[in-house]
Amino acid sequence: MKEILLILVLQLVYVPLLTLRTIFLVKNITSLAAIIGIAEMFIYVFGLSLVFSGDQSTLAMVVYAVGFGLGMFLGTRIEQKLAIGYVYVTINTQSRNAEMIRILRDRGFAVTIFVGEGRDSARYKYEILAKRNREKELFEIVESLEPRAFMISYEPKSFKGGFLVERMKKKAQNR
Repeated sequence: MKEILLILVLQLVYVPLLTLRTIFLVKNITSLAAIIGIAEMFIYVFGLSLVFSGDQSTLAMVVYAVGFGLGMFLGTRIEQKLAIGYVYVTINTQSRNAEMIRILRDRGFAVTIFVGEGRDSARYKYEILAKRNREKELFEIVESLEPRAFMISYEPKSFKGGFLVERMKKKAQNR
């Protein structure tokens, strides 16, 4: 029974590492991804050897598979908490909301505003690049001030120049 529990624990460590390594690779954090990959493979080989050693019980294989599924869930939750990277948020409103603009800027969000032509009237488009861990905060502010706003966010792969990049460089130099 100890072996079965060990298989489950190994999967609950291995699969979140697999998930995080994949995300770090996509976000071009290759050094950390490589280190995680080493630990991940060690755990993988050890866990698989437990499953296929001896009598190769069906229970061990089932626990391995269930642990994989639970590990995927756990890895995704960990990544959501870490919220690595940035989001590019576009907000559309029917009127210019000076209070929302002021509040967003006061809270450290860089806001760029455009006026566009909608089906029935002018529309105001706000573009914001923010850290991913602030996306929920951003949506809550906008929703409280513009409940009918249309909001969409994307994860940019890379960017260059602009207000946020300059601020990040200054922070890095001050460390």
